[in-house]
Amino acid sequence: MLDNKAKLALFASGSLGLGGVILMALGAYFAFLRPALLPEDLKFMSSSVAQIQSALPGLQAWLTRVFGVLGGFMFAAGLLTGYIAATSRSAGTIRLTMIIAVAGLTSIGWMAITNFLIDSDFKWLLLTFTFPWLFAVALYSISNR
Repeated sequence: MLDNKAKLALFASGSLGLGGVILMALGAYFAFLRPALLPEDLKFMSSSVAQIQSALPGLQAWLTRVFGVLGGFMFAAGLLTGYIAATSRSAGTIRLTMIIAVAGLTSIGWMAITNFLIDSDFKWLLLTFTFPWLFAVALYSISNR
């Protein structure tokens, strides 16, 4: 039978694993499905596709490659996060909790913040993707006591 500390750590690792899966899905989307320019990108730049293609004819092809690389890194970060979640089922340590907090803040957290800064159509969805990380950090913190 698991004690309360072990149960908290188990729920924390499950929540962190969900955060990893979300990052992997976002990575796959960016690498394979995301168009180079979304309508909200054009709105933010106060421009049209025709204007952009005229001024920077290679931009869309370049962005497709950039998003492919970004997606690969996101997928890798999600995979590594999932691995940490799967191997950290015992009570968390302060060091592990700090690493998870910084990784969440600098990955999906910063993505959500940036999407609010640019008033993205997806800002609220991306904000919800931070919740598994926040929940995991809170549970790991409690299990460290």
